[in-house]
Amino acid sequence: MEQRKKVAFYTLGCKLNFSETSTIARNFQNRGFDRVDFEDEADIYVINTCSVTDNADRQFKQVVRKALKSNEKAFVAAVGCYAQLKPEELAAVDGVDLVLGATEKFKITDYINDLSKNDFGEVHSCEIEEADFYVGSYSIGDRTRAFLKVQDGCDYKCTYCTIPLARGISRSDTLENVLHNAREISRKNIKEIVLTGVNIGDYGKGEFGNKTHEHTFLDLVQALDEVEGIERLRISSIEPNLLKNETIEFVAESRTFVPHFHIPLQSGSNDVLKRMRRRYLRELYVDRVRKIKEMMPHACIGVDVIVGFPGETDEHFLETYHFLNDLDISYLHVFTYSERDNTLAAEMDGVVPKNIRAKRSKMLRGLSVKKRRAFYESQIGTTRTVLFEGENKSGYIHGFTENYVKVKAPWNPELVNTLHTVTLKNIDEDGMVQFDFVGEEAFAS
Repeated sequence: MEQRKKVAFYTLGCKLNFSETSTIARNFQNRGFDRVDFEDEADIYVINTCSVTDNADRQFKQVVRKALKSNEKAFVAAVGCYAQLKPEELAAVDGVDLVLGATEKFKITDYINDLSKNDFGEVHSCEIEEADFYVGSYSIGDRTRAFLKVQDGCDYKCTYCTIPLARGISRSDTLENVLHNAREISRKNIKEIVLTGVNIGDYGKGEFGNKTHEHTFLDLVQALDEVEGIERLRISSIEPNLLKNETIEFVAESRTFVPHFHIPLQSGSNDVLKRMRRRYLRELYVDRVRKIKEMMPHACIGVDVIVGFPGETDEHFLETYHFLNDLDISYLHVFTYSERDNTLAAEMDGVVPKNIRAKRSKMLRGLSVKKRRAFYESQIGTTRTVLFEGENKSGYIHGFTENYVKVKAPWNPELVNTLHTVTLKNIDEDGMVQFDFVGEEAFAS
């Protein structure tokens, strides 16, 4: 009997990439492959790439070397955003055998005829205009929570972003298929689903291949809230101009949607927002935060922000810093601007020196630590529900409350993938929250 081939996967980048990697992995398993960890010896290594930052680009070469260290004769394939944007560049990396673009990645098993190494990487990459159809995906088995893709692509023209070039136009899964996938996830005893996409607030556009909205994002969350067996639903990231009052009000009263929002800001300066071609000004962002806190005072609000964008002066940066400092938010994801080919921003004047970018990034990361600490302190003494993760980290198990407070307790395998009511006690030296179980003496910490 012929021995089954082994395949391993590595994902760079966002939650959307994780959901797509998981779907690609299931395709391999359906074709008779055994999935193994990336650290193990495999016959095929598939790397799902990202192009959002320079760091992700550099990481790709490191991951390729890591794969070949496990098996120097392994077949190495690259898929994802970087593979769509710069296929020839990836194909030229030593050890890469196959590069697939945006429309080809879900058919990867069709491109693998034999597993012999190639002298040069073989490229199959479409023109991005051809990426106009939708392929659904979701992750199962990789983590305690599942990532459910509901939308792909983006019609926005932000001057710094390559995602429309890498993923194509905005298009959505059908509501029927989203609900089908959610039910399938719930049957796997997964307690939490995170909704993912490139621009999920635009959900409904292209649902049936046209450019109109058949359903809205509010229709989506209302329908998902009715799916039986799901304990928690979390919105991963949503543009402030697409986060409507009706959605905030629904989440506040929802059975399953948790009080956690991640809302990209990118800059607290209206001048910079205009140069970025964002579709809102800071005043709208303030309004969104106020509405959330009015409806859900305990809600966690995360913010994306870019520092060092072309034309960002010291005054612009301080405007952003003070804006965020005064805002009732919980944490920041700070991105240092990096030039991307084929973007308008890369051709703009007012280039910020890299040492200044690094300094500004450090200041905002420090502000994020302060904001997270203040948010955690505001939650001490409250009773929350924790979903525990599945990993033993240095003798501790971690989990998250519904409003995204990270907690830890001594490792106990019985807690994995379970929900428990706790009272938050204090913040430890690692910045995580300790707690007491409510009415569960068997699990007393």
